[in-house]
Amino acid sequence: MRLLVLGGTVFLSRAVVEVALARGHDVVAASRGRSGVVPDGARHVVVDRDLELPTALTEERFDAVVDVSRTPSHVRRAVAAWPDAHWVFVSTINVYADDADPAGPGAGRLREPESADVDPASGSEAYGAMKVACEQTVRDGVGSFAVVRPGLIVGPDDPSGRFAYWPARMRRLADGTGRGAAGAEVLAPGAPDDLVQAIDVRDLAAWVVDLAERRVAGVFDAVGPATPIREVLAAVARGCGVEPRWRWVDAARLGELDVRPWSGDRSVPLWLPRPEYDGLAAHDAGPALVAGLSPRPVQETARDVLAWLRAHPEAPVTGLTGDEEAEVLRLV
Repeated sequence: MRLLVLGGTVFLSRAVVEVALARGHDVVAASRGRSGVVPDGARHVVVDRDLELPTALTEERFDAVVDVSRTPSHVRRAVAAWPDAHWVFVSTINVYADDADPAGPGAGRLREPESADVDPASGSEAYGAMKVACEQTVRDGVGSFAVVRPGLIVGPDDPSGRFAYWPARMRRLADGTGRGAAGAEVLAPGAPDDLVQAIDVRDLAAWVVDLAERRVAGVFDAVGPATPIREVLAAVARGCGVEPRWRWVDAARLGELDVRPWSGDRSVPLWLPRPEYDGLAAHDAGPALVAGLSPRPVQETARDVLAWLRAHPEAPVTGLTGDEEAEVLRLV
């Protein structure tokens, strides 16, 4: 298969290139190349997608195209260049307008499309609305396509630092620098039965290549099984070789203490306020699993993220600092 990956240097798009190369495919990665290098074995074509695509590239034909862009103009130009390829477009569950509703493709209400290139930092609404527009461009402009809508993507090389918060916290326990050694108290957010969904980047990448190889058509929520957060955190701890004592703090008290959800400064990643976000972590993984998505255990992901953190001290980790967590635990 001749595969064009629009990207190829960071996280998911890089993992897609790695999987495709391992399977013996002819891979071209098109990107500016400013965020990293493409894996050995892929042909890198330098492309600035804010500009017109190079004629030499648009004249090439590909069996499949994988695109992860959130920018409508980028997708419009690419679809116009390769309408005959099978497309796998990586979207997001942020396309759904109601975060409390877990309804998926064909049932969940979508945001109004935003066809202009706006700053995604303005919020998840803008990000999701642009992805809706990108999906529409793919749907209307190519003959064969799959759209995958991931939620939280985790694993080694994650530039967001969200999931990495938890293996990093377990590392402090293992190293004896996080309120004592194994068995120390660790802040656990929300209610133990709150659902969490995550997918390892390597499993998502393998499935994206599967969809390209088999020319699977359809729209899927690319999520792992919805799992209570107590089970997810327990699996993370096992993967990191520690046994913390979890101190559960409800959402109202966390809010009073200015502890924020999901990611960023003073946050506890994986936690989302309920019930307003009940649906965001409860999408039906069944159709994607039937179509071949095969998630690995969270314990394995946590183990590998911990190894990555140890090998890369500069790796990003978001969330509460050790001192901030200690302060919160002292006040609850």
